[in-house]
Amino acid sequence: MSAESVLEGLDPEQRAVAEAVKGPVCVLAGAGTGKTRAITHRIAYATLTGVVTPQRVLAVTFTTRAAGELRSRLRQLGAPGVQARTFHAAALRQLGYFWPRVVGGEPPKIVDSKIRLVADAARACRLTLGRTELRDVASEIEWAKVTQNRPEDYPAAVVKAGRRPPAEVVDVARVYAMYEQLRRERNLLDFEGMLELTAAVLTEHREVANQVREQYRYFVVDEFQDVNPLQKMLLDTWLGDRDDLCVVGDPNQTIYSFTGASPSHLLDFTREHPDAKVVRLVRDYRSTPQVVRLANGVIGQARGARHKLELVAQRENGPEPVFNEYDDEVAEADDAARRARKLIEEGVPAREIAILYRINAQSETYESALAAVGVPYVLRGAERFFERPEVREAVVRLRGAARAGADAETDGMGLIQTVRHVLSGAGFSDRPPEGAGAARARWESLAALAQLAEDMAADNPAAGLTEFVAELEERTVAQHAPPLEGVTLASLHAAKGLEWDAVFLVGLAEGTLPIIYAKTPEQIEEERRLLYVGVTRARVHLNLSWALARSPGGTQARRPSRFLDGLTGKTTTHTPARVDRTKRRPAKGPQPCRVCGRPLTAAVERKLGRCEDCPSELNEELLLALKEWRAETAGEQKVPAYVVFTDATLQAIAEHAPESREDLARIPGVGRVKLDRYGDAVLGLCGH
Repeated sequence: MSAESVLEGLDPEQRAVAEAVKGPVCVLAGAGTGKTRAITHRIAYATLTGVVTPQRVLAVTFTTRAAGELRSRLRQLGAPGVQARTFHAAALRQLGYFWPRVVGGEPPKIVDSKIRLVADAARACRLTLGRTELRDVASEIEWAKVTQNRPEDYPAAVVKAGRRPPAEVVDVARVYAMYEQLRRERNLLDFEGMLELTAAVLTEHREVANQVREQYRYFVVDEFQDVNPLQKMLLDTWLGDRDDLCVVGDPNQTIYSFTGASPSHLLDFTREHPDAKVVRLVRDYRSTPQVVRLANGVIGQARGARHKLELVAQRENGPEPVFNEYDDEVAEADDAARRARKLIEEGVPAREIAILYRINAQSETYESALAAVGVPYVLRGAERFFERPEVREAVVRLRGAARAGADAETDGMGLIQTVRHVLSGAGFSDRPPEGAGAARARWESLAALAQLAEDMAADNPAAGLTEFVAELEERTVAQHAPPLEGVTLASLHAAKGLEWDAVFLVGLAEGTLPIIYAKTPEQIEEERRLLYVGVTRARVHLNLSWALARSPGGTQARRPSRFLDGLTGKTTTHTPARVDRTKRRPAKGPQPCRVCGRPLTAAVERKLGRCEDCPSELNEELLLALKEWRAETAGEQKVPAYVVFTDATLQAIAEHAPESREDLARIPGVGRVKLDRYGDAVLGLCGH
């Protein structure tokens, strides 16, 4: 590409960013204003005009996903040699390279998760902490380390910051001190230590600093409002006395102060660099004018905020945001699930719908509500897919089965049946569990692997387990997770940086948003910004809701979030009819096999109504027709095939050959929702 062609298609403000190729630059970029487009075009323009070579550029961001997106866009713009990394990835690369020269000996092992080490430290301190407490203490240690507070400084730092520690301050300090002692004894290095040690190596070894500064002369830092003091220290060490730095951020999206992030680095950038060029991006290309108007209303009431960015909508008009009040949280969840299903039926893909809440504990009610109406969902914010314990276990089992030659010798279906059989040993069943978050998340992971096997079998009927395992190995290296089709369930924090066609913001009641432990004016304002982030995730459809009570029949003492004052317009107050989930529970006691009478325990056997090895009267032609119909239906709806019906359900239908809707409804796996949606088509295939 030519330099001038890189500038084509940019709006005036984006072009101003792209052309500001030298010196300190501060880009204040509102939500949906194309900041990634602006900074990637800036880097490409600088390299194509000879200001800097691609190999001398270091673009830093906060997630591997964002870094990957930067690299991909830069390749398309003709700057493939640019390094785009997270702070931690860049530090680890440098530390690993220079370790033999400046330190020597066995390098420390990086600690991926602090929880195990924190648990050991707590036991050494004779403290008993549950898993939630361990996670919270680990987070507290992270905060202390990024803000450069040692164990002996921690108690005073907590008071000064107005924090609410997860345990007694003295106990957290003791665990923190023991954590550091154990870490050193075991030659371990956590992420915070890695940043600190990298900065120390550069500071103490001039020849190392000179080499790094010769390599990287041109810096771009995304999401600069989220930089913490430790990251800022490392960035300053990289820069030295130079000022070829472009920072990009949105003060309205500062929502990580509790982790040690400080927006002051962004807001005070011009104080540190008085000659910096400042560009504001305010043209919102993501959301409709109706969504943008509400977002501006939310942030417009912020107190004491500097550099507010008022967005200007660029899209055509859409529906007005909908506000709903409910008697209780169950009613709120049930109606959100029904509205999500209606959007899907109207053509909005499930993956383009999100339900966002303040705390993860709220997810279980929505998981149950979505499952009750047959809407698939995906939990966001967990570990990377191939690092999930259940996925690791499943891959190990599949690898072992492949070595043992466990392929079933049937065309196409052999791979699917073999994979499902192996996954059943890891806890996979044909029917997802209702409710419980952890159990449902585990099932979704295993179901994604099962669906991947179906996809491979469809593409290559001759593929066996060995080929499937090889595919998994390649995907693991590339962190290429199989698609998880469904409505996204996520916390507001986990949703930052993402967007959907339709967003449900739920639980918007006092005590939840703002959260009850937000006491200081600064903490309250961060909660307001959290709502702003939620609103700006929506492209077209936006639903905001709250409940007056937690449980059905409870005292209705709650009130809507103060952040909605003056913004709600006409609010609908109602209690929709709830799904009677008791009707969805299986009968108590084991189901007997209809052939031999043995109690059935496996999910597949219960669905078939017989033992897998008992004789059956399977209509093979009907089963083939059902599978062809399912593939076509799944393709039209853009959902995995098992979302329509699982293989076991189709096999049960082919065996029973139902003659009426009542017959079809009695087959496990055919609930009311699927009966309404697919009943006529299935009965038509059955000849009725």
